[in-house]
Amino acid sequence: MKLMLQIGVVFGVCLIGQTVSVFSPIAVPGSVISMVLLFLLLFFRVLKVDHIRQKADFLLKNMAFFFIPAGVGILANFAAVRDHILPLLAVVVLTTILTFGATAFTVRTVIAVQGKLGGGKAGSGEESHE
Repeated sequence: MKLMLQIGVVFGVCLIGQTVSVFSPIAVPGSVISMVLLFLLLFFRVLKVDHIRQKADFLLKNMAFFFIPAGVGILANFAAVRDHILPLLAVVVLTTILTFGATAFTVRTVIAVQGKLGGGKAGSGEESHE
């Protein structure tokens, strides 16, 4: 029963996000609104992580499964994609590199900020020789 409640919470947040998207004057995907809404619910402790942990773990473990329809769609329309394959590959490679760089920068920045807030011990990269 606990898993069914978690599924209901996640789908409820998704439904609210889709509804807001439909009635919003600006074009924002419902999935993005749903993620922001879920983040805000967790951040302000309206929801606790334990309320959705099992469902979230299931979705993360099976994430590759959810990319199958997109892959099949690309293969089904390969004739239209074939003419633009090199620009698409260039975009994929470039954005992958930019994502790696942005992630590395963000992680280093967060570690540095945590180190400063924690008195300089965390994130300094130096081990204690006491």
